[in-house]
Amino acid sequence: MMTFIEAFKQELERESVGTRKMLALVPADKMDWAPHEKSMKMKNLATHIADLPKWISMGLKTDELDFNTSPYNPEDCKNGTELVAYYDRCHAQAMDDLNTSTDSILDELWTLRGGETIYMQHSRLDTIRHSYCQIVHHRAQLGVYLRLLNIPIPGVYGPSADDQQM
Repeated sequence: MMTFIEAFKQELERESVGTRKMLALVPADKMDWAPHEKSMKMKNLATHIADLPKWISMGLKTDELDFNTSPYNPEDCKNGTELVAYYDRCHAQAMDDLNTSTDSILDELWTLRGGETIYMQHSRLDTIRHSYCQIVHHRAQLGVYLRLLNIPIPGVYGPSADDQQM
C-alpha cells in the first residue's frame, strides 16, 4: 500500500503540469490587472500560486507559521517565465522535503497564526492537503482572470474548450 508521503509526491507531480501551463500564460503587461476591486492583482495571485509548494515544506518542516514574526515577502516575478521558474524552485524544495519525510510525522499539529490569533490548526497531513487544495483553487481563479483577458486556457485535467477548438 502507498504511503501518504508517496501519494503526496505523485499528486504534486500531477498538479505541477497544469500549474506550470497556467503560470506560463501570465502576461507581463497585465500584472497589475484585477477583475474586480476586491480581487487580488494578477501578479499577487500568480505569485501566490507559484509559492504554494512552500506550504508543503512548512507543513513538514515547521510547527507553525506566525504572520506577526514571519511576514509574507513574495518573490518579485515580472512575467510568466519568471513565475514558472519560481514555481519550479518551490516545487523542487517541496519534493526534497517530501523525499526526506515519513508518514510518522503527519499526525503532529501545525498552526497558522497571527500572534495570539489562531487561524488554522490541523495535523501536518491536513495542512499539506490544504496546500494542494489552495493550489487547485487559486489556479482555477487564475484561469478566470486569463479567460476574462481572452487568453486561451490550456487543459489541466483534460482538454479545455480552447484546446478543442484548435
